Amino acid sequence: MLRKIIVPVRGDGMIETVLKHASALAIHHKAHIVVAHCRPRPEDLMPYSRALPGFARETMIAQARELADQQEQAVRDQLHTLAQDLDLKETDTPVRDTASIEFVEEDGLMADVIKQNGRLADLVVVAKPDRDRNLGTNSLKSALFRTGRPVLMCPPGRDVPSDFGKNIAVAWNGSLEASRAVAMTLDLAKAAQTVTILSGGKGEPYGASQEELVDYYRLRGIAAKTHRFEARNPAKELLKITAELGASALVMGAYGQNHERETLFGGNTQVIVDTAEIPVILVH
Repeated sequence: MLRKIIVPVRGDGMIETVLKHASALAIHHKAHIVVAHCRPRPEDLMPYSRALPGFARETMIAQARELADQQEQAVRDQLHTLAQDLDLKETDTPVRDTASIEFVEEDGLMADVIKQNGRLADLVVVAKPDRDRNLGTNSLKSALFRTGRPVLMCPPGRDVPSDFGKNIAVAWNGSLEASRAVAMTLDLAKAAQTVTILSGGKGEPYGASQEELVDYYRLRGIAAKTHRFEARNPAKELLKITAELGASALVMGAYGQNHERETLFGGNTQVIVDTAEIPVILVH
């Protein structure tokens, strides 16, 4: 069951986007959201290029602490307002069958905060990276490769539709990553009204077929439809078909190839990450 959702945040302007997506699922599944705010340590903000006199270092550390305190309070205030607007109960002792939220403050690097909080979550929610501004890439990478959990990547600047999660598309090529994506998102598929399996090309040799996935879903009470396509650019076609179907999210396996290689040479997952304008649930 989808019971615990982790939302790692910092003061990057994306809190409202990720929390609205997380709350839509939390309300539908009666789940608990843990918002983990990454508080930078003063020592991480110190310049490494040159040694500083003792008084200068102490002054900079004090200023860094004060800035972190101000940022933490601003985030707490924003989350309190959003929790009220989104009808989420604020509590650090969650109760079953109640959509709730809590705020935790974690010192350190964002990648470590995600690793620490994400491994016992049912879903990690992050913002779509902005590679041009070098924002969010490490957060997505840490969530995918260091938690072992499904990761919901949220697009910026879009309202969450009222039917979010009711119509989903599932990318299937028979690969190990696609298999994990299916297995780890069964709760989302069960809660959806429509599940469409998207397959293109021949798929992975000796991988399970589209029809076998339909049978797998049927055993779990999920009536899935199928849609085959052929395209020179499978990633862009997946996004195009998902939009045409009116699906509110795409579920897919991520980075079947080496992450660095895909980043450099533009593999299918990287194309999705860079160009998606819809929520995508990624599983590595």
